Amino acid sequence: MKRKIFVVVIAVIASVTVLTFPTGTGASHSWNNYHWARTTSSFNLKVVDSNTPDWDSELDLGMADWSTSTVLNMIDGASDDTARTRKRCPMVSGQVRSCNAAYGLNGWLGLASINISGSHITQGSSKMNDSYLSSGYTETNRRHVMCQELGHTIGLGHTSEDGSDQNTCMDYSNDLGNPSPNSHDYQQLSAIYNHLDSTTTVGFSVFNENAYGDDPDAPHNWGQLVRQSTDGRSSYYERDFGGGKKKATHVFWTHEYADRCRSCDHRYDH
Repeated sequence: MKRKIFVVVIAVIASVTVLTFPTGTGASHSWNNYHWARTTSSFNLKVVDSNTPDWDSELDLGMADWSTSTVLNMIDGASDDTARTRKRCPMVSGQVRSCNAAYGLNGWLGLASINISGSHITQGSSKMNDSYLSSGYTETNRRHVMCQELGHTIGLGHTSEDGSDQNTCMDYSNDLGNPSPNSHDYQQLSAIYNHLDSTTTVGFSVFNENAYGDDPDAPHNWGQLVRQSTDGRSSYYERDFGGGKKKATHVFWTHEYADRCRSCDHRYDH
């Protein structure tokens, strides 16, 4: 049976600014304190598998790694790896969906999105771009990208975004050589989820994102660029629906796109 997975992305602030992020392994890398609302000290998060079989290993290992945390378990949800579903990767209320497809030579390796209500994650999705990752990237590279996207969907940001190696999949080391989380990632999750909520967004959602007639992850639907890493490899976009409802998108760019202009909005840098 195929395992299920998810991925995410997220951004906030209100101006287009290139910021420097903390690089120390002891620094906080909570993602704006976004988290799944839950009423228990630990919870099961269903991951919908919309990946082809050649991504099963990366998905299984990523889910197992994050399930090592004391606050959550990633468990199998539904499975739908039809070409249409993988291409659009629609979100599922209260769950996450992981997808892969040949999304085109558009500059990004991975793309993750989450819907949020206030500070609570309500659903998420991630895309792995086979137009790049199907060749020229090692198994370790693919696991690094998959693991990072999964980490975003549960509220983690990056430990570094300057290319330095932090020995975790949540860094942006240039060689993409860290396929798993490290102990600091688990400590950060414990800090993010060190409280209980009065309600839960796990299993259902207060905000279903279905606002677009075309692909919701198309670049023109990402919203405003609000933050970008100093090396140009990571960009964060936000679309505000009002009433505390947002969609946040994280984009993981190739070296080639980042090196063209590190401060540019790469979706227009062709």
